[in-house]
Amino acid sequence: MIRAIVTALALLVGTPAVAQPLIIAHRGASGERPEHTRAAYQLAIEQGADVIEPDLVMSRDGVFIDRHENEIGGTTDVADRSEFADRKTTKTIDGAAITGWFTEDFTLAELKTLRARERLPEFRPGNVAYDGQEPILTFDEVVAIAREASARTGRTIAVAPELKHPTYFAAIGLPMEDAFMGELERLGLTGADAPVIVQCFEVGPLERLSQRIDVPLAQLVSAAGAPEDRPSQTYAQMITPEGLKAMAAYADWIAPEMTLVLPRDAEGSTTAPSALVTDAHAAGLKVVIWTLRAENAFLPAERRRGEGFADHGDMAGYAAAFAEAGVDAVFSDFPALARSR
Repeated sequence: MIRAIVTALALLVGTPAVAQPLIIAHRGASGERPEHTRAAYQLAIEQGADVIEPDLVMSRDGVFIDRHENEIGGTTDVADRSEFADRKTTKTIDGAAITGWFTEDFTLAELKTLRARERLPEFRPGNVAYDGQEPILTFDEVVAIAREASARTGRTIAVAPELKHPTYFAAIGLPMEDAFMGELERLGLTGADAPVIVQCFEVGPLERLSQRIDVPLAQLVSAAGAPEDRPSQTYAQMITPEGLKAMAAYADWIAPEMTLVLPRDAEGSTTAPSALVTDAHAAGLKVVIWTLRAENAFLPAERRRGEGFADHGDMAGYAAAFAEAGVDAVFSDFPALARSR
């Protein structure tokens, strides 16, 4: 049964065919500041974002850390820290061998000594100027940023945490779900009026959370593959009308990769919208696409401008195309552009 959407978000989202989708700042205004930093979140709020997104992984002592992945060699200065040189290792995460430094091998106190860096310097060289300025945030610190901004601006700033790799973390003795429930309860974020949307690529955690909390849940869906905890249940099967009906039994939102809504042809140009938005709405699901970025490398051919992959194209026009396709929300690294029409 679909639970009530958070009151504040429902006011912003409106009916399915909204003129202006909800703007979710993907890791903050990460196109203009290093992702998951206080500066990125604060800039996103200044630019009018309705929601800020933290990706959540865990420290060795069970604290939720705001990082894109549990491997932090590319987003912090850990590789330059000689005292942590012996922590470099290779692990298998969701079937892929990854070499680097991992949050679960550090205590919160150790992680707090690190400083954030730009994850995509080849595309965002301007962000490199902010490297080394900010510490890693915890989930409760991101919630505090949203609450302070809500009080200051008079508008509701929600938070959309994504649980990263819960199957992996459970296998190493750091089960996420109970710990996350404890965090939400401590922060008073379990009720139907809590300004939260919880996301995950895996299915089981969302199914179980749907029995324990009333906040909206979003099933993330890639253009290929399957959830780590349900390898026989492909994402392609999940976006059929039957799959969407099953999804609606535990989730309020589907969060598909953007090309599942506006596909691209062999030349990389946008084609006609798929049936996904219509089918999702028919199943009672809201739709939020990921991820709008301004750089040519991430845009369809007709939206690119200039010669370089890092040059900015017509992201605002692309955002408008998704609004016309009927999506209810968009994730974007550039909240101000996502709101442009």
